[in-house]
Amino acid sequence: MIKYTQNTLDKLEAIPEQCGYILRYERGNFQSGYCILDNKKVVVLNKFLQTEGRINALIEIIPQLNIDTEMLDDNAKKLFTEISEKADAGEDEA
Repeated sequence: MIKYTQNTLDKLEAIPEQCGYILRYERGNFQSGYCILDNKKVVVLNKFLQTEGRINALIEIIPQLNIDTEMLDDNAKKLFTEISEKADAGEDEA
């Protein structure tokens, strides 16, 4: 169960950042609150999202990124595994 707190958001933001992604909050018409610039390893989130929306966007986007778990610290690795398993379970249901 993910808690919608600033602490959770900070932990989620650490996952792509530890793998060399730049995480930016910008204005724009983002369909689901984010976009990925693959060639530059940049993740752009809609800056108008509240904490809950930012967390949900990161939970949705992190499994799509090329994350090297060897680069993650133990806390980030545990959270990444939890998110990935939920994403895999969601795909199985679809």
